[in-house]
Amino acid sequence: MHSFPDVFSLTGKTALITGGGTGIGLAIAKSMYAAGATVILVGRRVTELELAVKELGPRSFYFSHDITEFDKSENLIKRITEAHGPIDCLVNNAGINLKKPAIDTSVEEFQTILSTNVLAAHVLTKAVAPQMIERKSGSILFIASMASLFGIPMVVAYSAAKSAQVGMVRTLASELSSQGIRVNAIAPGWIETAMSAKAFAGDPERLKKVLGRTPMAKLGKPEDIGWTAVYLASQAASFVTGVVIPVDGGVSIGF
Repeated sequence: MHSFPDVFSLTGKTALITGGGTGIGLAIAKSMYAAGATVILVGRRVTELELAVKELGPRSFYFSHDITEFDKSENLIKRITEAHGPIDCLVNNAGINLKKPAIDTSVEEFQTILSTNVLAAHVLTKAVAPQMIERKSGSILFIASMASLFGIPMVVAYSAAKSAQVGMVRTLASELSSQGIRVNAIAPGWIETAMSAKAFAGDPERLKKVLGRTPMAKLGKPEDIGWTAVYLASQAASFVTGVVIPVDGGVSIGF
């Protein structure tokens, strides 16, 4: 039996986080780093990645990569593994949104959202899973959304993509869990990030609406998502697979 607090420790583990240079991805990286993990950040923006690694410390590294370049995913995983050893935890966090009425959303726009949020996560999972199967150990996390759980206007493509992620989590968990690989998702509510601050600054009514339907009557902190990710990746969650955990101040159950 593991003892407290070791059961929550990620010491000796390596976590790969997509979109890890900013926002929720960086918060997950910080929490996992604090829990003892070696953290590998993947993203397109080298400046942000460099700053993040500098802030995190010596157990953090980055690889510049566009996750929608599907044919390069296997090579990325090979390079990371050769440099830092096997990946114990994959966090499919990278994503993009599009705010537009459904009837104005083009096929190309819809496909772009699906490519980044769904197909890229599938391709990376497919590239990482074989080494986890071989070792009979691993954790795969998806960062879902409130749009996975209920209808939000103006984001039809994003809502479809984030709902698809939940289906992927359940299917992957049913396929991989018998081989020691747990697959779960976190569905963040409204979190204080630079992106949300910008959105709310231009739309005070939206902020009022969000707080009004959040039972805790406040926005979450990025580290609220980070510590939940640590839990799901740790031995403390060794019997948890195929679930979506809302970290939302009660939004998904409130009125």
